[in-house]
Formats: sequence, structure tokens, C-alpha cells
Amino acid sequence: MPELPEVETVRLGLTTWVVGRRLHTVEVRHPRAIRRHVPGADHFASVLAGRTILDVCRRGKYLWLPLDSGDAIIGHLGMSGQLLVQPPGTPDETHLRVRFAFDDDGPELRFIDQRTFGGLAVSTGGAELPSEIAHIARDPMDPLFDDLAFADRLRRKHTEIKRALLDQSLISGVGNIYADEALWRAKLHGARPTDALSRPAIERLLAHVRDVLSAAIKEGGTSFDALYVNVNGESGYFDRALNVYGQEGLPCSRCGAAIRRESFMNRSSFSCPRCQPKPR
Repeated sequence: MPELPEVETVRLGLTTWVVGRRLHTVEVRHPRAIRRHVPGADHFASVLAGRTILDVCRRGKYLWLPLDSGDAIIGHLGMSGQLLVQPPGTPDETHLRVRFAFDDDGPELRFIDQRTFGGLAVSTGGAELPSEIAHIARDPMDPLFDDLAFADRLRRKHTEIKRALLDQSLISGVGNIYADEALWRAKLHGARPTDALSRPAIERLLAHVRDVLSAAIKEGGTSFDALYVNVNGESGYFDRALNVYGQEGLPCSRCGAAIRRESFMNRSSFSCPRCQPKPR
């Protein structure tokens, strides 16, 4: 599942290619790709035709593109969604779901999604932040993220720290990969109870979350397969810098102990048994 660095990489690419351009036609090739747009495919296409994209914004793992009509296109990549910029006439991708053509006859924007877990919709109402994603918390890279408020809420949750990091209503954009990496840097096991963490420990963890996310953005995100790519179809390279995620049995780069894998919420957690001892 793409996390903040992957979605931010896509956002930056879209900003370069689509801001200020006017949509000419929108072709929905698979209805599941716009299943969250309740009025359906014809309405989706008609309400977007002739509209100009003003910006590309992100809240956590969601993208939204404000339009000159006051509406916005909301997008979530799901597990395999891609937003690619392609020259007109480029052969259709096997899993092409939606095509956006512009009136300048320049590069098209295409939404490709092999597993169709992602999707697009049009948000109406003209709100600065679309109501459909207003419940999602700010992410730690947001200048308006409130560290003190986050620490207070975290210590009141009575849960495990990794579960809290994955709670998009508390802090958005952080998923399994970057939670494990930040916890390793902070020398905290994911099962540590949030209400037992000191404020300095929370501040240290937040700093490492930001460090990991920033480093991953610089590398274009993490690609383990061809399902995540940027708008130009290129993979990210942060997988080469991972310290614990997916490194089971390899030596910890800090202490040399073998990295362990543990079951966590129907997936896996990776940590160092020496640097990140389990809570008693």
C-alpha cells in the first residue's frame, strides 16, 4: 500500500504536469475505478469536461485536485493504483481505468489500477478540504501538524505505539513500512504502550518519523514491485535504505543482531530484538 512518500512523489509529479491545464474529455474505462462517485461514470466525465486543474494537494495518503468550478477530484491509489502522464496516442495500458485528455493536446493523465482497490471521485461543495477526507488527521510533514496535541492524544489512547502510528485519524500518511523504520530509529518496540511513553520519547519518535519520510521522498518512495511508480513510470529507491522492514534474519546495521519478523494485524512487523526489546 503506497504511504506518504509514494503519494507525495506522485503529487509532485502531477503538479509539474497538470496544474493550469483544462480538461477536454474524461473517459471512464472501468466503473469500479469511480465507484465512490455515486452519480456514476457519465456524470463523472461530464462534470469534469472543460474544468481547469488549479492545484494538486495531499492529505495523508489521499490526493485531491481543486478545480476552477469549486469542485475537486479526489484520488486514492489503493494497492496498485498509478497516475501516469503519457503522450497522446501511447498504447493503452492493460489496466487503464480512466483517461483524462486536455484541450492543449498535450500529455494525457491516465489512472491505471491492476487490482482496482484505488479509485477517483468528484467532491462538490467548494470546501478548502473535501468533506470526504476531512476526518483524516494532518500528517507529520504538514507545517500545521501540532506536535503537542499529537503527544497528548497519543498518551490518552491506551494502545500500542505502532497501532497508533497507523491510525489515520491520529496521524496520517504513515503505514507499515515507515512505522517500522521510524520505530527502529527511535529504539522503540511497536508493542510499547502509548500511555507509558514520556513526552521526550514521543518527540524523539516524531523526529524519526519525519526523518524517514523525508529520506523516502528524496528517493521517490519505496518500490517492491512494478505496482508503485511515479507519474513518469519510474520506481522509487528507498528500499535500498531500509534498516528493518523486510530484512528478517539479516544483521541489524546498528548492533548486529538478527532482525526479527513478528505477526501484526494480518501482516508483519520487523524490528531488532536487541535495539528494540519487547515491553515486559
